[in-house]
Amino acid sequence: MKAKTPAAPKRKKVEESAEDFAIGAKIKALRTSMKKTLQEVANETGFSPALISQIENNNVSPPIATLSKIAKVLGVRVGYFFKDDSGPDCAYEVLRSADRPLISKVISATGGRHGYIYHALTHRKRDKLMEPFMLAVSPNMRDDEELYSHEGEEFLLVMEGEAEIILDKERIILGEGDAVYFESSIKHRLLCKGSREAKVLAVLCRGS
Repeated sequence: MKAKTPAAPKRKKVEESAEDFAIGAKIKALRTSMKKTLQEVANETGFSPALISQIENNNVSPPIATLSKIAKVLGVRVGYFFKDDSGPDCAYEVLRSADRPLISKVISATGGRHGYIYHALTHRKRDKLMEPFMLAVSPNMRDDEELYSHEGEEFLLVMEGEAEIILDKERIILGEGDAVYFESSIKHRLLCKGSREAKVLAVLCRGS
């Protein structure tokens, strides 16, 4: 009888924050190298100096849209904050589900909990054209928070649950398997619809 190949051991997923990627330190280093003050970055992004300071000190994690705006002001791509510099660049990357970096403590531009966490689905491939993330969107989120806009384009695919995407003044309900593609310059925000968490694949494509 042929012996069975033992299954790979399951690894416990560790919840991480922006601190694990040194996102705050990278933002601060870029800002100081450009001789920009907190107020100047705040003026150019539309966020408060207090929020920028909280992000730099890793007290909170910025939503993807907020990070995209900060990246634009500092002259880098969003992927710069997630890249792993521990090894050489490669032509492809395989990221096991148990190894996906998870960002928690996500806070909105107005200082409230944003209601979702996100996993970076790639962090070793550098200078990418696309930035894929898996969002876990919590139910009962406030829908009166500010909408976001930034450069580039986005693709969203609902994997589990039900979500609502706000695009400017239009609200669109998305069920499992539904997708939406839009220009990120449109003011937008993603909400959970229903009583259970929604899981959404989000792919950001950088602007030219």
